[in-house]
Amino acid sequence: MVSITECPRDAMQGLKAFVPTEVKVRYIDQLLKVGYDVLDFGSFVSPKAIPQMRDTAKVIEQLDLSDTRSKLLAIIANKRGAIDALQFEQIDFLGFPFSISETFQRRNTNATIEESLDRVFDIQDLCIANQRDLVVYISMGFGNPYGDPWNLDIVLSWVEKLIASGIRYIALSDTVGVANPDNIGYLFKGLTAEHPDIHFGAHLHTQAHNWEEKIKVALDNGCRRFDTAIKGYGGCPMAKDDLTGNMATENLIYFLDKHNVAHSIDHKELHKAMALALEVFPQ
Repeated sequence: MVSITECPRDAMQGLKAFVPTEVKVRYIDQLLKVGYDVLDFGSFVSPKAIPQMRDTAKVIEQLDLSDTRSKLLAIIANKRGAIDALQFEQIDFLGFPFSISETFQRRNTNATIEESLDRVFDIQDLCIANQRDLVVYISMGFGNPYGDPWNLDIVLSWVEKLIASGIRYIALSDTVGVANPDNIGYLFKGLTAEHPDIHFGAHLHTQAHNWEEKIKVALDNGCRRFDTAIKGYGGCPMAKDDLTGNMATENLIYFLDKHNVAHSIDHKELHKAMALALEVFPQ
């Protein structure tokens, strides 16, 4: 069974025009009917950094969670954001972007890698105390465009440090779309074999010509958690590449169905969500 995290937050956060709160709520309410395991629905970060997400608290208060299997995840960038998010019992997961590129970590969270590791430890303590789970995203996990040091051993060493601190959910994030079958396969094969009790996920950014090969090699090498966004909308506004978007939900579902891989998505409700997305995202 493959676990799927839909990422409307990631899809919306880079939009210049503010999406009204009521539109966000209507869209996320429909996503809650689709059968996703997790919805990355919003973030508690500085509104100056990500103005699109300034209404996350208002959104969560209006969501209809009465009949859904989906759990909610909110992105945070520091301890203050974690404290704000933990005020809402509806949130099951906090997500922290931990870049192994020094340049990107400073751009994304205004902190060094070492400072961010300390933040992870503090936020993990808060999550444990409040019976929540922390998902750490290894951003720039497959390389970076800044010339910062990167190799497979660097990735593995940071993952080992996170696991040693008690982190159970780790997503390898292809922030700028540079992952390839070789490094995807190497990382997931080694990590899933070495740490079978850790939930490793793939947050892959793709293009029209390479999404299928990325899904296949991740699955073949033990990955069972994928992040997606309907129609591939979005990407990180701190590292924007207009040609590289999120993994399209419909592409992943097509691949899983084609290869008889089990998932929990309701196709009828997914089609409704795809139609509603036209009201949210500029065409």
